[in-house]
Amino acid sequence: MMRAADRNWNAGVLTALLLLGLQAGCGEKVAPGTADVKRPAVTGVTVTAVEPSRVSDVYETSGTVKARVSSVIASRVMGQVTAVHVRAGDRVTPGQLLATLDDRDAAQKVRAAEQAHEAAKQGRAMADLTWQRYRRLHDEKALARQEIDQIETQKKVADAQYEQARAGLEEARVWHGFTRITAPAAGVVTERRVDPGSMAVPGMPLFTVESDGGFQLEAALDEALSGKIRVGTNASVTIETLGLDTTGTVIEVVPAVDPATRTFVVKIALADRRLKSGLFAKVRLPRGEREAILVPRGAVVERGQLTGVFAVDPRGIVTYRMVRTGKTHEGAIEVLSGLQAGDRIVTAGLEKAVDGGQIAGGAAP
Repeated sequence: MMRAADRNWNAGVLTALLLLGLQAGCGEKVAPGTADVKRPAVTGVTVTAVEPSRVSDVYETSGTVKARVSSVIASRVMGQVTAVHVRAGDRVTPGQLLATLDDRDAAQKVRAAEQAHEAAKQGRAMADLTWQRYRRLHDEKALARQEIDQIETQKKVADAQYEQARAGLEEARVWHGFTRITAPAAGVVTERRVDPGSMAVPGMPLFTVESDGGFQLEAALDEALSGKIRVGTNASVTIETLGLDTTGTVIEVVPAVDPATRTFVVKIALADRRLKSGLFAKVRLPRGEREAILVPRGAVVERGQLTGVFAVDPRGIVTYRMVRTGKTHEGAIEVLSGLQAGDRIVTAGLEKAVDGGQIAGGAAP
């Protein structure tokens, strides 16, 4: 039977042997970068240090194309629509008849005003003739001053009645003209909201006519840009529906900020014959400069859904490093994360770069 002392000695020897084995195993491990590891040699590549660059800071948003002058046409009087002479899409000229309302009441008022005007005209002529006769008698000292004053008063009353009747006739004619709905300017009918038999009510829109004065883009900008975007600022505009890339000019900045969206509106003038109201557009407005990390477009390597570059450490070891990219600036791509100033990357000969390889000759210059 083994004594307790012998058992303790055997346990101690076993422990010592295990520790020696562990130390021997640890001694065979290769610390990163300290052992002579066989790496594939990489040659024929160009390594460039990344430096921050100054780029234009651009604000991007969307907007809607609208006619610069859009007229919503409504009736000034109540009446039944008897005829509609245009359709949506028709081109119209200034004063062209769009619709006609029932004008029987208005026509009767015109006739009554014409009769009143004619009666007042005759009354003024008679009063003027009488005044001339009495004036001669007064000049011949055959008439008292009181009598000529009375005749002059009658003449003034007749003149006033005539002017009143003439104004009444003009008013009746204008009122009658309200039964004819006409185009205020040359343009295109973009909306028709009325048909024959409908009842027109004062203020109710009947037509929308977009004038030929050009188009503008209305875009909502973040309130942080308030006071920074001014009239005359150039804006890059893209309308994918038309395949159009153009430049517009800010012609109006609405100073009020919408409390619901925290945005304000800018209007950008556009000039293109293909434009139509309602088109969706992308807008880019300059707002100064900022620093950014830029790399050549060819230095970015896509691997499936991963985007990265081949980075080179001080020992010349090449590793594939994932990055997050942003906008493109004149052939270079902005790197938002994954690189910092001073890092070195492979910018040419990427087809020869190997992840885990080492540039021949050690650290690259």
